[in-house]
Amino acid sequence: MKIFVYIVLITVTCSVPLYARVSDFADVDFSKADSIAARYPRHSLRDLRALADKLTKPLSTDVEKFRAIYTWVCTNIANDYGLYLKNERQREKYSDPVARQAWNREFSARVFEKLLHEHKTVCTGYAYLVKELAFHAGIKCVIVDGYGRTAQSNIRGEGIANHSWNAVQLNGKWYLCDATWSSGAVDAKTGRFVKKFDAIYFLMDPALFVRNHYPIDPAWMLLFYKPTLHEFLYRPLIYSNIFQYNIQMLLPETFDLSTSKSGTVSFQWKVDHDKQPETIALQIKGNDSLDMLYPEVHRDAGILRIDHTFRTKGTYTVHILFNGSYVCTYMVHVT
Repeated sequence: MKIFVYIVLITVTCSVPLYARVSDFADVDFSKADSIAARYPRHSLRDLRALADKLTKPLSTDVEKFRAIYTWVCTNIANDYGLYLKNERQREKYSDPVARQAWNREFSARVFEKLLHEHKTVCTGYAYLVKELAFHAGIKCVIVDGYGRTAQSNIRGEGIANHSWNAVQLNGKWYLCDATWSSGAVDAKTGRFVKKFDAIYFLMDPALFVRNHYPIDPAWMLLFYKPTLHEFLYRPLIYSNIFQYNIQMLLPETFDLSTSKSGTVSFQWKVDHDKQPETIALQIKGNDSLDMLYPEVHRDAGILRIDHTFRTKGTYTVHILFNGSYVCTYMVHVT
């Protein structure tokens, strides 16, 4: 039995005056903005106006000014994973809204103290710093709170609002960015933050950004078609590596898949002609086994498809890798 699921990730093509695409700045060279950001390592945060002036005065356009701010924040502020875990544990303790609000006030003070003195913070600190530096540069920027989806959080269930990022207005249009996730990542084995600037989340297209960011206020999706929170929580888990391929379609569109013994599941993607991966692999974990497979890849008009037949009953975690890097994960239940 072969399963095909035909639900398409909709790429927004409608004309919405206030919303824009990263392609608006395809011809902008950000090397000058990035080099200016590199001039001020570990600059004090006690005078944000002075820092904003240093980062933006030599630049002529708002998008370059914002890039210098964004790059500086991402390359000079470290993600305090221990502080993040403490907040997660404490937040789960408080079912009473008043008690939770009191904890949030105490935690916020700690966040900004760490940011000021140690250049370490969590997502709220990153978003705050980007917003404040943009303000001093005369650029309108807001903090967006919502649901961040990772391998550890917001998979199925009702969801937990656990993340903050920014929306910025440039040339009269709104764009999205996430300085926290552009600054690096936490090593799952050691629990340590590994600093590595990745501009993939800088002014990312909203149709891709919503894959792992869901705002509490749906207006900040910046999309005509807005997926529901349930759809967001039950989609396949994706990783940042997937965005470099400009995925326009991802099938199946649900995290949990079901098939019968000897059933075949098909996985499909539509990517740009010049961004197709050379290799696609399946890493399948289940029934006390871990297999790395390199199935045949069917390629037709930019659509890539691989098929896998499950021979044994059980529940399998299926990781899909493009060119050796994780791009998405499914859970397959074989009955």
